[in-house]
Amino acid sequence: MQSNVSTLVLSSRFVVFSSTLVCRVTPVLLAVFALAVEYRVRLRSPADCEFFEVRLQELLRELGRRMVEWTYNHIEPDDPSLLPPQIEFEREVYRRRGKSPHRGFVSTLFGSIKLVRCLYQPFTPGEPAIFPLEIKLGIEAGGATPALALRVSQLAASMTQQQTLDVLRLEHNLCWSVTTLRKLLESMAEQLSSIRHKILVDRILDLLRQANESKGPRKIVFAVGRDGLMLPMKNCQSYQEGATATITVYGRSGKRFGTVYLGQMPQSGQGTLSEQLTRLIQEVLARWQGPLPRLCYVTDAGFHPTDYFRNTLRCMRHPVTNKPLVWQWVVDYFHVCGYISKLAEAIFGEGKEAAAWARKMRRWLKDKANGAYRLLHSAAALRDKRGLKGSAQQFADACRFLRNRLPYLNYTGYRRRGLPIGSGVTEAACKTVFTYRFKQSGMKWTNVGGQMILDLRVLLLSGVWNQAADAYLAHKPTITLQYPTEFQKTHQPFKIAA
Repeated sequence: MQSNVSTLVLSSRFVVFSSTLVCRVTPVLLAVFALAVEYRVRLRSPADCEFFEVRLQELLRELGRRMVEWTYNHIEPDDPSLLPPQIEFEREVYRRRGKSPHRGFVSTLFGSIKLVRCLYQPFTPGEPAIFPLEIKLGIEAGGATPALALRVSQLAASMTQQQTLDVLRLEHNLCWSVTTLRKLLESMAEQLSSIRHKILVDRILDLLRQANESKGPRKIVFAVGRDGLMLPMKNCQSYQEGATATITVYGRSGKRFGTVYLGQMPQSGQGTLSEQLTRLIQEVLARWQGPLPRLCYVTDAGFHPTDYFRNTLRCMRHPVTNKPLVWQWVVDYFHVCGYISKLAEAIFGEGKEAAAWARKMRRWLKDKANGAYRLLHSAAALRDKRGLKGSAQQFADACRFLRNRLPYLNYTGYRRRGLPIGSGVTEAACKTVFTYRFKQSGMKWTNVGGQMILDLRVLLLSGVWNQAADAYLAHKPTITLQYPTEFQKTHQPFKIAA
């Protein structure tokens, strides 16, 4: 292998072609060699070791930056006259102009580079000019390579704005402004959100296939949930409600195979989230070829979740057979337990007696048939026998909540069929999707800025970031230029024998 490389380096054709690259990288390579030789004998303490690795990382990053810059700038011939005089791109014809450097720098994973490219001007007045090289490279938002754009998007989905800028400075030697960062994120969120639906559908279908192949006595479960939480918004004196939705797949033994997430900034009626969730459910059911799973809807019975069940899920039909779908609405067991505690305090007042009765009723509700009826009967009997030591209004409110939702409190039956009885997955989604990223100290959001981060964050949390990155790269526009034969010959790849 070493002899082959030496032969390649010494070949006149390679030397002529790569002389400019050798001139660019030789000083850095010599610095790398010198550093290694020097610190082979100087490494005497942890401080020396730390300095050596940090300095070596800086040199290797600079080596990569120079190689990237040289490679990108040598895709096009130096002489613009060797490029086609006219090209067609997206049904528009362009004519060749001269070469010019990119305004400012192009940002890469290795730092900033200068990019010189040829300009093509449209024949149609008023249309913007294009740079075919930038289109070929996929330069994003006017100044970042796709690799860096994906890296920044992933960072911003998990970190604050300042933390993202710090990572760019420390790891990639890029000193970006807030404006540059937001411009890139806006572009990436728009493109990734346009392909999110298909990626999430594929992810859910994959989870259903895994669950269907699992072992166990029950049918697989397709569980949907949604919930909201209050967010600090700019130019608002009070918090406003954002919303999240989840789709979770459970196997035949009750194992959770995975969850996908949706998120929406505060919106009146939460119509966008409802539309996205409904579309996701319908396409998954339309494409699923296996046996129909149990359909379960687990929520805390708030206004928007209840409205979604009554007006959408209860009326939903199978997108292929057009048969009515049977959705089992499960009111979150732990949310109901809160109302049991309120009943206990209204009957007994605060104390051990109330805690003991509430503990017994929670066990009845979970383990006994008709547990909700038994609970209400016991509460009514105690009220008639002993009266109320606490608030009568609290007692009435708790009883009303339970009576109005009796058909959805059959936890014994749910557990027998392998259905989840708690909305813990959706409750946790409120924290993972929103709280950890949106409710840090001093944060306030606009709908546009928050949705931009949400669109990136749900892809990361749903475990489909790599698939989204592949789809993003596949959807980037491409352009092909036919270079003259003389230029192509000098760009023939070299094969090195193993």
